[in-house]
Amino acid sequence: MPSLKDLRNRIAATKATQKITRAMQMVAASKLRRAQAAAEAARPYASHMDSVLGNIAASVAGHENAPRLLRGTGGDQTHLLLVCTAERGLCGPFNSAIVRLARERALALANQGKSVKFFCVGRKGYDQLRRTFPTQIVELVDLRAVRVLRFENAQMIAEKVIALFDKHQFDICHLFYSRFRSVIAQIPTVQQIIPPVFDAKATDALAGAAYEFEPEAEDILHELLPRNVAVQIFRALLENSASFYGAQMSAMDNATRNAGDMIRRQTLFYNRTRQAMITKELIEIISGAEAL
Repeated sequence: MPSLKDLRNRIAATKATQKITRAMQMVAASKLRRAQAAAEAARPYASHMDSVLGNIAASVAGHENAPRLLRGTGGDQTHLLLVCTAERGLCGPFNSAIVRLARERALALANQGKSVKFFCVGRKGYDQLRRTFPTQIVELVDLRAVRVLRFENAQMIAEKVIALFDKHQFDICHLFYSRFRSVIAQIPTVQQIIPPVFDAKATDALAGAAYEFEPEAEDILHELLPRNVAVQIFRALLENSASFYGAQMSAMDNATRNAGDMIRRQTLFYNRTRQAMITKELIEIISGAEAL
């Protein structure tokens, strides 16, 4: 049975851990407000740009001079999975859920005879994927030094992806991230960004309008399609940031509650052990006095 000193040390260590988890919960809550506001602000721009591009793309569908980013390579043999996760842990199943979705897609494609490559954004996703797919990871982007996510970060990633596409390294690119819904709900999401798959409902809503393009539609797409890739990646990064802080806030709240329960159980066990030792000493004293 542990001594009273060991029990006191355990209680003190648990209380110190509880202070850390409570502090991390408060920090995550404060950062969540800004991250959620940024993610919600990016959604209308990304969805409207997707709708407008879908409408313009419908007007040049089937044209030989349509941009390669729009019409693709004509095949679907090689798939690039762009997996965006966090740089840190202590956020419950947040990173694992994204990686699990990417892994399931990769295994499904492999069963169909397709080739799969991974482009990792975030150290946590890379650490998990390299255990199963060590030779299929073509790039890792580490954003640990980035304090505030900016469009330039997404543009840098988009340029790397488009460069791989121009070198005929893949045919189709899928983007994996976690869409923020609430503090307790983050939804792992997959989106095809090369060649883009536009929202049919949003495109149909704009289909009745008459547009005149200046310059031509092909020239507009040549300019905007690479930017759309960066915009969708930027939106994914912002959604991931809000989802990470929401998941971390929830995980640290659970950890704080569990630490409180553990402190109560340890304190109760400590008091019972201390009372038992005092009772034993009293019995020994009384027995010794009676023996005299």
